[in-house]
Amino acid sequence: MTNALSIAKFGGTSVANYEVMQNCARIVAGNDKTRIVVVSAAAGVTNHLVSLAHTPMTQQQIEETCQAIINIELAIINKLKDKDTVEPKLNDLLDEMRSLAFHEEILHRDDLKDQLLSMGERMSSLMFSSVLAEQGVKTMNFDVRKVLRTDSEFGEGAPQIEEIEKLSKQLLAPEIKDAIVVTQGFVGADEEGRTTTLGRGGSDTTAVALAAALKADECQIYTDVDGVYTTDPRVVPDARRLEKITFEEMLEMASLGSKVLQIRSVEFAGKYNVKLRVLSSFKDGPGTLITYEEDNMEQAAISGIAFNRDEAKLTILGVPDQPGVAHSILGAIGDANIEVDMIIQNVGADSTTDFTFTVHRNDYDRALAILNKTAKELAAREVVGDNDIVKISLVGVGMRSHAGIASQMFKVLADEGINIRMISTSEIKISVVVDEKYLELGVRSLHDAFGLDSDGQLKNM
Repeated sequence: MTNALSIAKFGGTSVANYEVMQNCARIVAGNDKTRIVVVSAAAGVTNHLVSLAHTPMTQQQIEETCQAIINIELAIINKLKDKDTVEPKLNDLLDEMRSLAFHEEILHRDDLKDQLLSMGERMSSLMFSSVLAEQGVKTMNFDVRKVLRTDSEFGEGAPQIEEIEKLSKQLLAPEIKDAIVVTQGFVGADEEGRTTTLGRGGSDTTAVALAAALKADECQIYTDVDGVYTTDPRVVPDARRLEKITFEEMLEMASLGSKVLQIRSVEFAGKYNVKLRVLSSFKDGPGTLITYEEDNMEQAAISGIAFNRDEAKLTILGVPDQPGVAHSILGAIGDANIEVDMIIQNVGADSTTDFTFTVHRNDYDRALAILNKTAKELAAREVVGDNDIVKISLVGVGMRSHAGIASQMFKVLADEGINIRMISTSEIKISVVVDEKYLELGVRSLHDAFGLDSDGQLKNM
């Protein structure tokens, strides 16, 4: 393929109803590079489908949930100019959805769950194709399962890029010569043709995978925000939209709490050299380009500030300092499928060690119970915990060429009377744990001190 190709992905809020679909269709029709459109399920539909697939329900509850989905879809189709053509196809999909929802094994078979979960995207792509055609462009609704090959891990299907590339060149590339192809995000198929889903953020991953397969110039992710900001504008009104950010920085921001893009799609884009652009479905503008690091002697020290409210801290005190202690503590935590984030170990003069780590706040109670049991087994002195903490992180590839970022960060927080509870660093990130009550003050102070409202250059302090 040539580099004159872009792929546009629209999330659930962008295809929530006929009116917003119209707006997105105008965006697509106005960009002659856009030849493939990837859509999510209409807002609210996936939540209902997840309930049907995973929650035990009475027959009446299943019926009511199905009807809620039907109502969302009917509200769209009833406004289509080509309703009579689309309606039989939609009815077929709704019948398939109901059949799966009432299947006696739906709660016990992952393959059936994925079939059911795919229905939202299949319905929204059908109707978006019709809305786009109303703009006077030739369109086709394409079943992504023909090309989006995954492994057989239902619910978390991993795209098989070599197969996707081969199938896309055979089946998808010829179609985009004559029409704008509308297809489904989040959905794939394994080697045996069984429907799979790609897990959280799967629609973004679909768009990136197709962009990688067809060597697209850009993969454009349309959301309800107009780009990636230096931090959350709800916390810092002066937060600035970034024109450009590297894959590395975006990965760190996403892993540290930024909700703009899912981590998996950014990882995929970085691995296969797919430029991403985050844009708004509701506001004109250039958005934010996510791309490779470029040589730039004037690289800003910091690109952004991420924060995470969902942190909790646990400490086991007075553990005998001996080989295997860390494994004894964290092994049981890992066996419970609890993810550990930051870790600190301090060895005391009395041949004991204090071991501190953080977990997601939702896992705090479980982790505390496990740690108390472990403490008894290891004859530790005590266990203490705190779930009123947050993590604040500075992110920027400019850290590689700017010294003193950590000391300046610590000074800013100290000047505001904010005590640092934990510290973690990497090549392009510095994270601190502080009391939750200081979150907004800490973020605002750091945002100002590092000049993120302007050009990201460190202020004289």
